[in-house]
Amino acid sequence: MIDFMLNGRPCRSEATPETSVLELLRDTLGATGTKEGCASGDCGACTVAIGEPGPNGELRYHSANACITPAHQLNGRYLVTVEGLAQGEKLHPAQAAMVACHGSQCGFCTPGIVMSLFTLHEQQRHTPAPLTPQRLEAALGGNLCRCTGYRPIRDAALSMNQHPENRSLWLDAAAQTKTTQPKNEAKAADNDAAFLQPTTLAALTDCLKRHPKARLVAGATDLWLESTQRLARFEHVIDVTRVAELNDIDEATLEDGRSGWWIGAAVTYSRLEPLLEAHYDAFAHLLHRLGSQQVRNRGTLGGNVANASPIGDTPPVLLALGSRLRLVGPEGERELPLDDFFLDYKRTALREGEAIRAIFLPRPEAGQTLKVWKLSKRREDDISAVLGAFAYRLENGVMRDVRLAFGGMAAIPKRAANAEAALEGKAPDLAAFQAAREALSNDFQPMSDVRGSAHYRRLSAANLLERLRLSIAQADTDSPREVMLHAYAH
Repeated sequence: MIDFMLNGRPCRSEATPETSVLELLRDTLGATGTKEGCASGDCGACTVAIGEPGPNGELRYHSANACITPAHQLNGRYLVTVEGLAQGEKLHPAQAAMVACHGSQCGFCTPGIVMSLFTLHEQQRHTPAPLTPQRLEAALGGNLCRCTGYRPIRDAALSMNQHPENRSLWLDAAAQTKTTQPKNEAKAADNDAAFLQPTTLAALTDCLKRHPKARLVAGATDLWLESTQRLARFEHVIDVTRVAELNDIDEATLEDGRSGWWIGAAVTYSRLEPLLEAHYDAFAHLLHRLGSQQVRNRGTLGGNVANASPIGDTPPVLLALGSRLRLVGPEGERELPLDDFFLDYKRTALREGEAIRAIFLPRPEAGQTLKVWKLSKRREDDISAVLGAFAYRLENGVMRDVRLAFGGMAAIPKRAANAEAALEGKAPDLAAFQAAREALSNDFQPMSDVRGSAHYRRLSAANLLERLRLSIAQADTDSPREVMLHAYAH
């Protein structure tokens, strides 16, 4: 049973483990304002807002793709759909701005766009900040529209504050306490439940022990495609998003002296962004290439690693940085280097009944540089064909602590050991990088698929190394144009 608030009213409904929020809304509750477009989290037509009370009791909403959000994750949450925004004939500022700016034509995508604008409006209400082109791109990047060309939609976003505020009961959690609060029951206590929601690490371990074959879910940005695209059915699902210990970000120092942060496996990309922006600009930028705002609000670093996809975006970066994993299972906790985690295609070192508890993100070392480049058919919100992550230090004119990792080049995310050896201790010149590019043929034998041929991948990986050489050379010269012309000459 799922207990939640729908547009300010208590709602209770039953659903199978694989039911999505979109299916619950349209098929069970008859709330058809939320549209189904791609059923894969790409188009944003199904965007809704999910809220949780903050420390001061005020609701904080985030946008989410209803088509790939498990319905059971609504338990104890506040859901707002496009039907709940207007109060009679009084429109919400997001709706009023879209009308005034003629932001809708055929109208199919409009409900999702309005809900993305609603969450942007809520963010502005809590923490006002200039609506820069970057912020608008982040807020609307997950909503596709084939009619308007986006200009009137952007105009609507910029003009929302010109329309009167429409305060509703469901916007204020404190007001909700005077009426009816949704129930937030711990489903882990029910041995027969098909969708388990443990709230502590001990409860998660117990769930894993009782159901070692259960599917684990956090953001569901990949797992739920099995339901929407392949019509899969799940016997048991364990939701890790409520486990308190998996939502922590803790500073720590390892036994080898490295300092950094243990990132809980259920920490979302959106929560991780500020930390990366402060310490790893290249990694933070990658998150904006990884997926839309809706995806970043739900997807987790732990899920991306556990998924073990050869084209997952974050594992190559974590490999280049020398990350570690902390695993938890029936026999307790253990740690291992991320290098030892990926065994073969979709096979990892996880034992039966184990899960990832946290990922160690090392603090940048003095003089360390990280470069991350992703190649994909679309620049935004697309899967990688090839991704290269390169970490190194320059010491007395030579490269040290070189770690080169690639996605899309093998059955697993993998470091290029031979190419690393060709650069370690060498000056970053043409000869060293030529040797590194040649060494790649011994590191990888990529496959051909719909995203690129083996030849394309080999050439692309080699060109990313050349791009690394050029970036190092450009940093050491006053004439970037001269460096580029020299590169073309070779």
